[in-house]
Amino acid sequence: MNLKQFGWNGFFASQLVAGIPGRVASANHGRFLVWTETGEFEAGVTGSLRRTSSLWPAVGDWVVLRDHAQVIVKVLDRKTKLSRKQPEREVREQVLAANIDVLFIVSGLDRDYNERRIERFLVMAQESGARPVILLNKSDLAGELGLDLGRIVSRTQQLSPGAQVLTLSAKSDHGLDALPGLLAPGETAALIGSSGVGKSTILNRLLGDERQRTCAVRAGDSRGRHTTTAREMFVMPGGWLLMDLPGLREVQLWASPEDLADSFDDIQALAPGCRFRDCAHAGEPGCAVEDAGLEPARLANYLKMQRELAHLERKADPRLARETRAKWKAIEKSVRQHPRRDS
Repeated sequence: MNLKQFGWNGFFASQLVAGIPGRVASANHGRFLVWTETGEFEAGVTGSLRRTSSLWPAVGDWVVLRDHAQVIVKVLDRKTKLSRKQPEREVREQVLAANIDVLFIVSGLDRDYNERRIERFLVMAQESGARPVILLNKSDLAGELGLDLGRIVSRTQQLSPGAQVLTLSAKSDHGLDALPGLLAPGETAALIGSSGVGKSTILNRLLGDERQRTCAVRAGDSRGRHTTTAREMFVMPGGWLLMDLPGLREVQLWASPEDLADSFDDIQALAPGCRFRDCAHAGEPGCAVEDAGLEPARLANYLKMQRELAHLERKADPRLARETRAKWKAIEKSVRQHPRRDS
């Protein structure tokens, strides 16, 4: 095995002092499959790493194994990472994948298609540092469901003008041939989306092998069951790598306000025209964003994600919580004193 096939480069090599480098190919309940130059090994982690390190191994991580022992002693710094808030009350980051170059955001063109969910995935991509590509799967159902594919692609493209949008049908192989051309040998992509959108089917078709188990969605709402239970990476024909991630029921953000702003550049372009510099676009007089006639659902989703990220910040900073309460009191007072006049 040649480590360069798995994405090894100077960024990671400069961090290696001693030990055996390898890349985490799968992770499941504290056990990790690691690819090295001498083969693949199932490894655990040292007690010291478990107790003291802020970096816990994730799929795609480059790690250091102890000489002559199948145990991880260090996680090398990441070039990119895909994260969400841990789906529980504790404010904690969950790293889903590391060192990815392209994030394939998969949405089914059946009842799964949801622009607001795609917007959330785009914010995750922005935070990760990976290049987003939106895959609209199950295009074979367009005629049966009476869908206007051109209109759907156009609307999806408007969610992020910089992201590529592709229609495909993993069931019939339509459109899949475009994906390998998006990555060079040694580069890594990850598939993300809800259960049942066809991520594992896409992977199997690209591999030419039924490597991952698949399952039909429910007829009533097109929802899927978790058939992928572990995060796993595969070497694809052509030499690039692809991660299959379990379907996400909750897409809780772990990002910065700047990542959110960059994902909604239409709102950011309008914001300087607001009367108040700290306008929250939530009923203040002279709000250029609200007056621009943006789609209400898009603005509402932006404000909802903004509140979520602000909540994360307040959890970490009590002083910020006090300042935020004072700010909203001032906004409410301004709204009462300057009621909006609809023309």
